[in-house]
Amino acid sequence: MKHSAMVKDTLAELAQHKLRTFLTLLGMIFGVGAVIAMLNIGEGAEREALKTIETMGLRNIIVESKTFDEKTLLEHRKHSLGLSQSDLHAAISTLPGITGYSAERQIETYSIISHSGKSEGIAIGVLPSYMALSSLPFASGRNFTELEETYAAQVAVLGSQMAASLFPQGNALGQYVKVNHVWLHVIGVLAEPHTSNNEFQGIKLGGEQNQLFMPLQTAHNRFRALPLTAELSSFRVQLADGVVSAVTAQALNFLLQQRHNDIDDFRLIVPAALLAQQEQTQKIFNIVMSCVAGISLLVGGIGIMNIMLATVLERTKEIGLLRAIGATKRDIKLQFVAESFTIAIVGGIAGILFGIILSELIAFYSGWAVSWSLPAIVLSFSICALIGVAFGVYPAIKASELDPITALQTD
Repeated sequence: MKHSAMVKDTLAELAQHKLRTFLTLLGMIFGVGAVIAMLNIGEGAEREALKTIETMGLRNIIVESKTFDEKTLLEHRKHSLGLSQSDLHAAISTLPGITGYSAERQIETYSIISHSGKSEGIAIGVLPSYMALSSLPFASGRNFTELEETYAAQVAVLGSQMAASLFPQGNALGQYVKVNHVWLHVIGVLAEPHTSNNEFQGIKLGGEQNQLFMPLQTAHNRFRALPLTAELSSFRVQLADGVVSAVTAQALNFLLQQRHNDIDDFRLIVPAALLAQQEQTQKIFNIVMSCVAGISLLVGGIGIMNIMLATVLERTKEIGLLRAIGATKRDIKLQFVAESFTIAIVGGIAGILFGIILSELIAFYSGWAVSWSLPAIVLSFSICALIGVAFGVYPAIKASELDPITALQTD
């Protein structure tokens, strides 16, 4: 039996029973679509997590000052002055493998205005290295320099959201902003963030876009701190490649506990550990969803076998006739395997389209990131084709083993 004739007969047979063929396809369509949607969303979540971690710095360790009510804060300050620049210097001089650092102090603001707008954001004093350690690119202008930090220059860098609020016309660079009672010259504007995540593993993110940055020394010299407030809101250190973040974090935590007389008034954030936790969570999600999608494909394969077995019974006389005119057992096997394989291929193609549509719908309604994965499409399609062949083998063997004379006598 020629291959072209076999393909023609296969398509004709499937077209003759359109509803039955369609119902058989559904299992494969849903299975392939679920695999593609799951892997695409998983890939998107992983890439989004990496982008999010970039803003925290994968090689960074961040130390934040905790906030307390007035009574608790008063009690803590009897034993610890809170996070300070001396803590940062002690970490730098004590811990090996630190290649960079930055310090931040949030300013108590009651007003941030310009000549053309106002903002409800916050102002923060930082060292010039903060932008690089936080992977914050500039849309326009520049960062402030070490000299401007040393001499407490009245300059500012605006987040994109704050720039839009203060200067709706989009001309922030070179303008002046008044923070409380101090006028600052705008020398730079940050670019829009690469990620829309506002939180990652319980850590608030993305606030930089509604912040005003000034030199840390300017914050110390020009703005009064509230009583009992720690000298720094946070600081971060950057580790060299090859340095284990978890080990350094433990050492830093021990150092600060000693300096703070075991008062728990700070917390450590290790982005590398957060990323590992995210990856583990994503791995579990992928396994669960793969099992669900696998069950759907398995059900689709059983459906193919069921339909092919029914087809064998319906076409018993036809099989006997084919054998009588010279068709071999191998020809019969190939014919039925080709039919099940064709169903799987058509179901796989339709499943790919369904998976793409499903991914887009999930992304649209949930706000989740989707990243197209070619390996996911190839993998799901290959498994679908394999299942089509595997579940079509038994009905094909059963058809080929029919006795021609008995088959011809079947009503």
